[in-house]
Formats: sequence, C-alpha cells, structure tokens
Amino acid sequence: MSRKMLIDGEVSQPNEGEVHYDFDLFVIGAGSGGVRASRFSANFGAKVGICELPFHPISSEVVGGVGGTCVIRGCVPKKILVYGASFGGEIEDARNYGWEVNEKVDFNWKKLLHKKTEEIIRLNGIYKRLLSNAGVKLFEGEGKIVGPNEVEVTQLDGTKLSYSAKHILIATGSRAQRPAIPGQELGISSDEALSLEELPKRAVVLGGGYIAVEFASIWRGMGASVDLFFRKELPLRGFDDEMRAAVARNLEGRGIDLHPQTNLTELIKTEDGIKVITDHGEELITDVVLFATGRAPNTKRLNLEAIGVELDKTGAVKVDEYSRTNIPSIWAVGDVTNRANLTPVALMEGTCFAKTVFGDQPSKPDHRDIPCAVFW
Repeated sequence: MSRKMLIDGEVSQPNEGEVHYDFDLFVIGAGSGGVRASRFSANFGAKVGICELPFHPISSEVVGGVGGTCVIRGCVPKKILVYGASFGGEIEDARNYGWEVNEKVDFNWKKLLHKKTEEIIRLNGIYKRLLSNAGVKLFEGEGKIVGPNEVEVTQLDGTKLSYSAKHILIATGSRAQRPAIPGQELGISSDEALSLEELPKRAVVLGGGYIAVEFASIWRGMGASVDLFFRKELPLRGFDDEMRAAVARNLEGRGIDLHPQTNLTELIKTEDGIKVITDHGEELITDVVLFATGRAPNTKRLNLEAIGVELDKTGAVKVDEYSRTNIPSIWAVGDVTNRANLTPVALMEGTCFAKTVFGDQPSKPDHRDIPCAVFW
C-alpha cells in the first residue's frame, strides 16, 4: 500500500481495518510489458516489486532475463543479424556502382554473434537500471502466485520468499513451440537460431510467419542454401495477399527454395546431417532445422489453475478489456494473454494497466489497426 505525505510532512497512516500489503503491485516477468507497467505504476506512487528469471540468451522454464524476448532473443538480436546479412547484397551492388571491392569478401559469423551478445547484455543492464531508477524492487528468481494477494519467489539458491501485494500482474510472455513429430529434438527454435555456434551451410525452415521468413532471409544473405516449408499457398498469412505474393517472388529471386502447402513429418540424424522427410514424401539433408511454428503462453509454472485464474485452451490468461483476470486483484499483459503478440502492444497494455490501477485514469488497450514490420 503506497503511503502519501501530508502537508505537514507526517506520513499518513492506514485507515483502521485497511489491510497492509508488502507491495501495492508485484509483477511476475520483466519483459517489455512487465517493465513498462512496473515503471509507470511506480511513477504514479505505487510501491512495486518485480521478479525475473536469471539471464540467458536461450530461454527455458528456469532462465530468461530482464528485458524479455524482444530485447534478449527477439526483435533486437534479430535486427542485428538482418542488418549483418544485408551487407552481402550491398557489396555486390557497390561493385556495379564503381566501388573496387576485393574479389573475396569474408564474413565472420562468430564476430557478429559476439557483437550481438554484447549488445543484449548491455540492454539487459539498461533495463535493470530503468527499474532501479523508478524505485522498483527487482528479485531474481522464479515467481508464482499462491493466493489472490500473495506471490512466492524462489531465488537461485532455492530460498523461497513470500510477499503480499494489493495487485499482482502476470507478464511472463511466451515461448517458441516445437511440432510433435518424430525427431523434433533435432530441430531448433528462434532462440537457438540467434545463438548458433556455427553458421549453417544448409538450412531448413518450417513455418510461414514473419519469424520463418526473416530467418530464411538472414541465412540466405549469409550464404547458406535455404529451403522454406509452409502450409499455405503463400507465406505471411494474415498480411495483404498481393504483398505476400511479392515477398514470395523476392525470396525465390534471392535463391530461397519455397515449398508451399508442405509440412515436415520426421527428422532423422545421419552422418551427413539431418534428414528431413515431408508429407509429400520428399527427402533432403540439411545442417539445421528451424521450427518457426508458433509460440505458447508461459503459464504452466505460475500455479494459476490452483488459485482459480481462468485460462483459455492455449494456456493464455483470460482478461477483460482492462487486462483484469476473473480474480479482481490479478491482472495480465503481453504475450501471456495471447491478444496481439507484439512488443509495442505489450508496452501499450502495460501503460494502460498502470493508468487504470494507479493513475486514476481507466484506460482500455486499443488493439485496432496495429502496424507491424517484417524484415526480409
């Protein structure tokens, strides 16, 4: 419960019978939405705590990092690789514009990877400072909800801390999923694709969304042969059909082999690489298989069903138009609600939450007409 200063400088006391909480707000998850909601709530005078898993470039149930998917294993490192891959074509163009470029131009994947890792570590530190400067108390560990107004944080050494909070915000995001096919353990997600030790010479990408298209472009731009498999006739379902067709032509023009209306049925490890078998009976050998087949909300370890928070069939937290769950003291923003899973949307939802709960400005997130970009 936040305490307000009286004019004479004395601290106001809780009203008789009013419950005292350790925090006005406790947030589980310090990604884009959680950090924004925490900072803005603190700026409105709330006493805020937040917990996040320890930093690692590749996420799991026990590692994550302040900054979340976008900063550590999403938009930011992806764009670094996109920009890195784009120079190959530009160098070729430069030759035609009079630049005398040596015939052999080498690309050092490990150097780019090192620079990428340096940048996400730097941003992880910046996000921690943003929280600290706003007066938000950061706990490193795994959080779960044990009651409508109580959270438990398991620290790295196994110690469990328990805190009461007037409001609890779930902002745990989502994680990449793998298809249930034989040999799926041989494939990788976008997390691992951003941290591969070696640049593949041959790559297979399964999926037709922007993550699939972007990684196909990245690897092709760095010289790999790429096969892109997707279920529909064209990639980028949900985008304008003319644009989708133009993207498909462009991808093929760059030398990416497209396999529309095709799925993978099995992966087999061989001496020469990974054998990929499709539902059309095709077979090919590759160095890496990227599954870009969707993401699922991170709700399994939060203890939500035990305390009665309603989830949908995908495991996403069900919320009303103000991001409130069916339990009045518990709220949720970002990918964990599976509304519109984009970083700026999570930021908007976090802002609206803070205004509604602590700013005396009831604000509904507006999910109409959301712009988005595909880097291909």
